[in-house]
Amino acid sequence: MSSIIFRRLIQFPWLVFLLYWLVSALKTRSNVKEESFVSRYGVMLLVVSGYVLIFSEWAQMGILERPIIPRSIERTFIGVALTWLGVALAIWARSHLGQYWSARITIKEGHELIRTGPYARLRHPIYSGILLATIGSAVVIDKWRCLIGILLVLTAFSLKAQKEESMLAQQFGDAFAEHRRHTGFLIPRLSFRSR
Repeated sequence: MSSIIFRRLIQFPWLVFLLYWLVSALKTRSNVKEESFVSRYGVMLLVVSGYVLIFSEWAQMGILERPIIPRSIERTFIGVALTWLGVALAIWARSHLGQYWSARITIKEGHELIRTGPYARLRHPIYSGILLATIGSAVVIDKWRCLIGILLVLTAFSLKAQKEESMLAQQFGDAFAEHRRHTGFLIPRLSFRSR
């Protein structure tokens, strides 16, 4: 298969993700509390910079254009699968947030702490899904610049998730503290029960 076909295979789930996000953004509640302008756009700058590095086809970046690992059909299929799985996780998580979702860090009218679906194991499954899809796309593209892009996106989502947790802890107190004990930050917390 040609690299153009593989590019299309990772572009399509991102397009589905974007369309779902735009449509579902129309059905959210009003904000009661939200993050500051500076906070939001600092994180957005990191995210945009990361994605420009990963998906940029126009910028020649010298050594950063070199592949990281030898090209193989198996590696490329793994990258495509991770992209699709990541987008699916992000959409699944977004559907569980429903009217409480926002692109900004906010508390909505009548806000509830969501613990269903992927939120039963993860506190930030949307970010986890987007990161998984980002890693998958980077595996397919396979350039050193992609590694830097992943680190920028990971940094941005980690900062945003920490700010989100601070706001949720203020809003939900002990309920959020208990939720934190049973869930992972960006990677699911595995619990083993003794019999």
